Amino acid sequence: MKRMSVLDSSWLKVESEDTPMHVGTMQIFSLPEGAPETFLRDMVERMKNAGEIQAPWKYKLFSGSRLGRSLVPAWVEDQQLDLDYHVRHSALPKPGSERELGVLVSRLHSHPLDFDRPLWECHIIEGLEGNRFALYTKMHHSMIDGISGVRLMQKILTTDPGRTNMPPPWAVEPSQRRSQAGQGVTSVQGAFEQAVEALRIQAGSTPQLAAAVGRLASAAWRRKDSKLTAPFVGPQSILNNRITGQRRFATQLYDFDRLKSICRKTDASLNDVVLQICGTALRRFLLEQDALPEEPLTAGIPVNVRPADDEGTGTAISFMIASLATDEPDAMARLEQIKQSTQKAKEHLQSLPRQVLNQYTMMLMSPYILQLVSGLGGRMRPVFNVTISNVPGPSEPLYYEGARMEAMYPVSLVTHGGALNITCLSYAGSLNFGYTGCRDTLPSMQRLAVYTGEALDELEARVTARD
Repeated sequence: MKRMSVLDSSWLKVESEDTPMHVGTMQIFSLPEGAPETFLRDMVERMKNAGEIQAPWKYKLFSGSRLGRSLVPAWVEDQQLDLDYHVRHSALPKPGSERELGVLVSRLHSHPLDFDRPLWECHIIEGLEGNRFALYTKMHHSMIDGISGVRLMQKILTTDPGRTNMPPPWAVEPSQRRSQAGQGVTSVQGAFEQAVEALRIQAGSTPQLAAAVGRLASAAWRRKDSKLTAPFVGPQSILNNRITGQRRFATQLYDFDRLKSICRKTDASLNDVVLQICGTALRRFLLEQDALPEEPLTAGIPVNVRPADDEGTGTAISFMIASLATDEPDAMARLEQIKQSTQKAKEHLQSLPRQVLNQYTMMLMSPYILQLVSGLGGRMRPVFNVTISNVPGPSEPLYYEGARMEAMYPVSLVTHGGALNITCLSYAGSLNFGYTGCRDTLPSMQRLAVYTGEALDELEARVTARD
């Protein structure tokens, strides 16, 4: 038995029919030149006939019932893992467009995972126009976060287009990483040692945590004068209503050099530019529906706190909250306000020692999780209005079985009170945006993807004209 961290198990506690807590990736590949008609069928067969199943793919919950996974959040090995269930072969009506692919992935992402089995599925989808196919993989957030998900899927890929007979993700042996005291130990001694260590860290971190809470409280009290954005200062909006279980998924892909050029000319980070174009798109989307709040929307921004040599697959994130300046009509002024907000958020997070970041994250996220567990999500002011993530990905073109990966899009989760998630992933000279939203709460969500591209065009034109 392998125990879960408190942060990992929290994703199980907020799971419901309307809010399945799985995340995924959609990868698009070009078939290799001269590929036989049976290329994908043969590939699926090899995937299903893989050797020993590796971690974390082989783990299932100790108890799949709602009560059991709340009381005993732990993993055990599935001795009868059925790859015919987990690995599925689908097809679009040829020639399938990327819009039709998005519709299919939206439907697949709406279905909850089976809690009596390992919490993952892999779908190989053929028939995409341009002699392409897609690989959609989803896993429960208690098993994986954005950074580790990208690393996990990257492990199976190669920079060598001539390499064949490659293993599927679940057959790749996990990398060794530095051990942590008590990790994975289920003995009484191991549990005692972990408890003592947790108490020691918490006792030693109380002053830093108290200071962090004080800064957030001061920012909330003096919101007009403070550049630090606190939880619960974002307005209620249509993004923050109750949701249903049906999802929509949309994508956009932008040239990385365009974004970096804007960063250089405006002395902004890539995150700042991403937040600006997303904020601009959201402002337009809400104005069209006469639903733009007078106060600026806020973004919850996951921040990777995993050490560089840690290739584990649990959740290792903290959060920043920043203003999207959606009350500002001017694009350049909006960017400047966002830069100031993110700078203050970074300074606030960096003031905390690494060993207390997990406690700080749980403190920051506990109101968010309590809203979901208690059923108050979507019924009161949100902790933040929208989640926007920027995940670093591979910089070189990668291949699987000679098929070149053209794009890799994150597919994320949404919750009551947070009907939209925007996650972008860098890959081989491009930034790939995945928009995940509730189908019923945010009708016409696909417009946001189009508006983000137009916001990038506007910002680029303004920056060029200024030079």
